[in-house]
Amino acid sequence: MAIDASAGSRPKRDASRRGVARRSRATGGSLAGPGGQDEQVPLPELVTMRLDGRVALVTGAGSPDGIGYATARRLADLGARVAIVSTTRRIHERAGELGVTGFVADLTDESEVGALADAVTEQLGEVEVLVNNAGLASRASPEVLRPVAQLSYEEWRGEIDRNLTTAFLCSRAFIGGMAERGWGRIVSLAATAGPVNALPTEAAYAAAKAGVVGLTRALAMEMIADGVTVNAVAPGTIHTAASTVAELKQGLGTPVGRPGTPDEVAASIAFLCSPAASYITGQMLVVDGGNSVREAQFR
Repeated sequence: MAIDASAGSRPKRDASRRGVARRSRATGGSLAGPGGQDEQVPLPELVTMRLDGRVALVTGAGSPDGIGYATARRLADLGARVAIVSTTRRIHERAGELGVTGFVADLTDESEVGALADAVTEQLGEVEVLVNNAGLASRASPEVLRPVAQLSYEEWRGEIDRNLTTAFLCSRAFIGGMAERGWGRIVSLAATAGPVNALPTEAAYAAAKAGVVGLTRALAMEMIADGVTVNAVAPGTIHTAASTVAELKQGLGTPVGRPGTPDEVAASIAFLCSPAASYITGQMLVVDGGNSVREAQFR
């Protein structure tokens, strides 16, 4: 699938490029080090939720009832210049509704991710906030539900690529620029399935979402000296257009007594994208109405 945006005449970026030099950070004082020498202490960021002027990219935002769409709307409300991307041209309808910029790309394709990065930078500027939401199941691309013994290699690879490879390729495309500027936020969508619990027939999806958490933690440690935080949000049962009746019934059985909403997940994502979350990195925030901490279900 071709990128549905002009990348202009800019040279192709190296998707694996890292910042060649780390920006010096402002310091707020000094502490005595082990040898009695003063060590500079970095100043904390201003505690604000505002993202005025920062460029944010939200992947997987094609559904008007989904988490990606709700996240893009919230980031725009916080002042960010937002780009959204999905695999179909319906993204342009969503972009028009939100007043943001839409792109079409297959995020499992390395070359298309590189072209997307060039196009977003050309039209909006360097991406400083990345939300890896692509991969969640939809009616057009449903989750594969099959026991491991019956799961084909193609189905396994499809789930891994859709849910984990997309986060890897998109993160790699933008971390170099974030490192060079000394500031960035990456939030990837995991799930409770995999990192917290699992159900039969969900092995590929659970493995991919557990992999998202592993990627998040490793990347957080790689980027911590560059002023870039990397976190994950793990939703439980959320009421979206893709929800099945069985899933909604599961939501009614949570301690809160209902499924979550995309806006509730988006609020958590937006916080982790903000300057206010500057001291949080490598973490997974579970948004599931308390379901994962309940020992047993009581009537």
